[in-house]
Amino acid sequence: MENILSLCKRRGFIYPSSEIYGGIGGFYDYGPMGCELKRNIRDAWWQDVVHRRRDVVGMDGTIIMHPSVWKASGHVDGFSDPMVDCRESKMRYRADQLFFSPVVIGGKIIGYVSKLEDEGNGKRPDEMAEKIKNKHGLSGKIEPMKWQCYADAAEEIQRLIPSPATGNAGTLTPPRAFNLMFETHVGAVRDDASVAYLRPETAQGIFVNFKNILDTSRKKIPFGIAQIGRSFRNEITPRNFIFRSREFEQMELEYFISPHADWQKLHSEWVEERLQWHRSIGIRGELLGLAVHSAQKLAHYSRACTDITFRYPFGEQELEGIAARGDYDLSQHQSASGKSLEYFDEESGERCLAHVIEPSVGVDRIFLAVLCSAYEEDEVDGERRMVLHLHPRIAPIKAAILPLVKNKPEIVSLAEDIYRQLQRHWNVAYDASGAIGRRYRRMDEVGTPFAVTVDFESIENETVTVRERSSMEQIRLHRRELSAFLMEKISGI
Repeated sequence: MENILSLCKRRGFIYPSSEIYGGIGGFYDYGPMGCELKRNIRDAWWQDVVHRRRDVVGMDGTIIMHPSVWKASGHVDGFSDPMVDCRESKMRYRADQLFFSPVVIGGKIIGYVSKLEDEGNGKRPDEMAEKIKNKHGLSGKIEPMKWQCYADAAEEIQRLIPSPATGNAGTLTPPRAFNLMFETHVGAVRDDASVAYLRPETAQGIFVNFKNILDTSRKKIPFGIAQIGRSFRNEITPRNFIFRSREFEQMELEYFISPHADWQKLHSEWVEERLQWHRSIGIRGELLGLAVHSAQKLAHYSRACTDITFRYPFGEQELEGIAARGDYDLSQHQSASGKSLEYFDEESGERCLAHVIEPSVGVDRIFLAVLCSAYEEDEVDGERRMVLHLHPRIAPIKAAILPLVKNKPEIVSLAEDIYRQLQRHWNVAYDASGAIGRRYRRMDEVGTPFAVTVDFESIENETVTVRERSSMEQIRLHRRELSAFLMEKISGI
């Protein structure tokens, strides 16, 4: 993970926001390489989910909506995480991401240790347990740790659990609800009537526009509405780089179905389709998994939910959620607004509320998964090479045009001409600085799939050498064949 963080900063993928002022927790800026990769991920999702389907349309809603939207959806009253404070260090934690274990010797509890969710059962808890053992002057073997969530501990046990920041017991507060929505005000007067919220998800904008889109798009149930946009959550503990941040981008699809449809079958089909999509953009299949929510863990509005997971360096975590939400959202907004959101179901001959299947994924989480999946270090000609095996479809730069030398006008002129030719179709780079091997390495490091070298033979017959990044194999092509070659490799056309 440290190598990926270094690469992101060094090669212009991601920077800490407001870095010259010390940064601001949970916010990140995307640099020249990062914004291209992020845009390509969005474009691939939109192309496959909207343009290549006949039953999905798109929309783009506002970030700030009427506050009644969030009251009806349950976000004002229930969109919260359990928060725990350390009175001594002033650190804050999510109670469901804070874990503890009793330290047991010979069947007797002699104390407690704590850790955060992504720390694993590593060296620090073991060291804390040894200190407790030594403090009691005991010599027996410490039994294996049995980790439990802090939020599930009884109040008398919580008082005995040490803070992860200080290692001292008695400094952690009981969990309390913390609403995650960012509050703002609309209009010239700042009072209770002007309170509004930055949206914590894009889905509600789709639900409140359901009838507008159904009436104007000439679609019939089943059909979907897709949206890509920024969302904001005032996370208690933003962490793991861009995995959990306070400003992020979501790609959400609400697929509306008849209440009489086989929702379980449709839900399973969407899970498989979304799993295949992640593989199609280059995420390694062995790093992906599925996690089915148990009935006890389901949100109150869900009939079922399956997460597509990814094995990040800090552990296996949710990448995308596919939920069967029933008619909860439409019924809530219909009741709160007093406006009918029903449609006429031709199969049953009655008016009813549509049910919905919701695949929802964060662009930033895909971005990080793509980098983790693509990053590799190998050795070429005795030199260490860092390479991103990015799928050509999402790579920030599709091809690099490299004149073999920069002091031969004929080579430079031809290289620049090819650069302008390819620039009409893709984001390509022109690099004439340094040895050719060094230029290859620079392009490998940012995931550029193809390098086009213009050399002395190119002057004679207008052929060029095309090097493929991952295999490093080279072929010779005429410049007229370049566009068609790259089109097939990048877009599969």
